[in-house]
Amino acid sequence: MSKKRGLGRGLSALIPAAEGDEKNKGEDLREIQTDSILPNPNQPRQRVDQNSLTELMESIKTHGLIQPIVVRQGDKETFEIIAGERRWLACKKLSMDRIPAIVKNYNDLEASAAALIENIQREDLNAVDEAGAYKKLMEDHGLTQEELSARLGKSRSFIANMVRLLVLPGNIKEMLAGGELTVGHARALLAMPDGEIQNYLADRIVKRHMNVRDTEEMVKKQLERLAVKPGPVKNGNKEGKAWENKLSSRFGRKINIKEKQDGSGSVIIRFSDREDLKSLLAKLNIN
Repeated sequence: MSKKRGLGRGLSALIPAAEGDEKNKGEDLREIQTDSILPNPNQPRQRVDQNSLTELMESIKTHGLIQPIVVRQGDKETFEIIAGERRWLACKKLSMDRIPAIVKNYNDLEASAAALIENIQREDLNAVDEAGAYKKLMEDHGLTQEELSARLGKSRSFIANMVRLLVLPGNIKEMLAGGELTVGHARALLAMPDGEIQNYLADRIVKRHMNVRDTEEMVKKQLERLAVKPGPVKNGNKEGKAWENKLSSRFGRKINIKEKQDGSGSVIIRFSDREDLKSLLAKLNIN
């Protein structure tokens, strides 16, 4: 379900070298002891698919490691991975003593940027990890959205919209990372003001296999429902208004409490269609 995204420019655009600066042009290819290599603490990809890792191990076992990993010098005896962590993990699991690696002379910003670009260009990142990497680059290196977007060849709105995905509830980010929801679905859900309603709608999207256009229409209807002015509450009763808000949040729909002067009244719960009604009845434990 996920749509792949790519960067418009490479590392040289993100970290433009000064005229005559040769530090990033040379490559030092070595055979390095596998145990002396450390993972990148700023690795954008937060999860490794075990099935694809097993397939990679089988490939390396049969054909050897065709593409070297990229590292930078750590202390005198260690190296830090910039690109190729999955290849390194596969070699470790295969108990390989040494691994071919290209040693780069990168600073922290260059290393973080290179790891991000390598993952995106290889289509190894899900949307949540990509958004997290953009946010971390900005926070760690003091870049604004405008600066980052200009250097990556992406629009500022693209960067902003990606980073906004990080405010979604945890289980929706899991769905997004796992490919159950696309970025388009997630962006539509961002319009909803409440996390519980977002979760409710996300479940409907997945269960009904809704496309982005249908999702946007559903969100639009929900927003219209939430915008309905509540009925009169006796004497502007703040407690009654609080009950309305709690019920609306609990059931993912606008609920109005209409109270008369004698203390009687009604609770109005709206639904959009028969499936929505069934969902409501299930929440009320009515079969």
